Amino acid sequence: MDYDVLILGGGILGCSVAYEMSKYNLNIALIEKDYDIVDDISFVNTSVVYDGSETSNELMSSLEKNGSKLIEEACSKFNVAYKKVGALRIVSDEKGIDDLINMYDRAKKRGIENVHLIESSDVYDIEPNIKYDVKKSLYSENVAIIAPYDLAIAYGEVAADNGVNFRFEEEVLDIQSISKGFKVTTNKNKFTCKAVINTIPNKKYMIDGEEIDRHEIMNNTTYLVVDGDDGNYLNKVIINTIDEDKFVLNIPNLSNGYIIGIKSSHQLTVEEGIKYANKVFPEVKRNNISNIFNEECNKNLMYIDDSKIDMGYISITGTHYGKTTIAPAIAKTMSYTIANNMKATYKKNFVDKRREVYRFREMNKSQRNEIISLDKRYGNIVCICNQVSEGEIVDCIRRPLGARTIEGIKRRTGAGLGSCYGSYCDRKILNILAREMNKRPSDIVEDSKNSQLWPSRIKEFKGV
Repeated sequence: MDYDVLILGGGILGCSVAYEMSKYNLNIALIEKDYDIVDDISFVNTSVVYDGSETSNELMSSLEKNGSKLIEEACSKFNVAYKKVGALRIVSDEKGIDDLINMYDRAKKRGIENVHLIESSDVYDIEPNIKYDVKKSLYSENVAIIAPYDLAIAYGEVAADNGVNFRFEEEVLDIQSISKGFKVTTNKNKFTCKAVINTIPNKKYMIDGEEIDRHEIMNNTTYLVVDGDDGNYLNKVIINTIDEDKFVLNIPNLSNGYIIGIKSSHQLTVEEGIKYANKVFPEVKRNNISNIFNEECNKNLMYIDDSKIDMGYISITGTHYGKTTIAPAIAKTMSYTIANNMKATYKKNFVDKRREVYRFREMNKSQRNEIISLDKRYGNIVCICNQVSEGEIVDCIRRPLGARTIEGIKRRTGAGLGSCYGSYCDRKILNILAREMNKRPSDIVEDSKNSQLWPSRIKEFKGV
């Protein structure tokens, strides 16, 4: 056997599984088709951590409840941004009040604490920046916001430090059952293994058998990223239900400003998005919006197929609005089951610690002077907008699972994601990456094989 366990897919779920599996004495590899891990998380590095009170599905609620606890522990352990902000689900009509009461009763039956049904007067005390009529609200103190990309990278780095082999640029073509294991075929290799944990969403292989007609209901959510330098924005996660098919979601951004998501049956234009956004925050104008993106996910489910668990195969497919929240809970349960079936033992030398990350913009003057005295590159600011130094960029390239693309550097450090959108620092980032990887600048890519920023250069010039 080439490996004991193969993990397919390097998204937030795959990295969570790699972290949990790396605690056992097993030979493990993760296969990812792209240049980097965690391509399933947007550039806006802020995500909601739910507590299980909002969903009608019992399994998803249980996974969210467990996942939120695991995430809080991991963020503290790995120094990942985490902020408990609370969430207000507000309504303005009688039907909405009935729905809130049902949701509140469900939360109590599930044993979810710190969830309250509150009157309109209390809503304005909790969130004074709400400027429209509210009849009633469900308030959860448990809801938090985190940097999901940083968390996934942390899981991946710890897994790599504990022996997981990450194989990039390999696309899984098929999985077949063989005697005492599986054969996994990629575009580059053929592997045998004793167990497979498949986290690639919505991909069917031979081992999966006949496709099940699940009658999936998909939601489309349009997100507007709104600048908020004046601090006059909503500090809580706000969910304003418009009708049965639409709601508006306000998410405070970890850096500054906020994100407004509008769930609807179709992808919205900027103008449509602003119209619905104004139902939560009337001050939103077109010139406040710095970005817009869309996300499609299943209405309420992810599909965990453990029907072949005795053979050593688990498939987790589909998408879910709370995938960041539920990923650690799924990973812990699935990994324990696989390891238990294989009679694997815990590693005595498992290192449950991430290598230190230094963020120049978060340091005080004394800390900055100290790190510059150790490495002068931390004194060279490459991205002025987000105060990212050359030292941070070099570190993110040299770390376990280091960045190999411009996008990888931007996601890890925030360089190039400021108000100038990289116009000042993209060239500098490219040259640093080329130098560290011993490549020509024209060989450096944005995010994938065929995405060179500069296809060629004028030979008379030494640099880009």
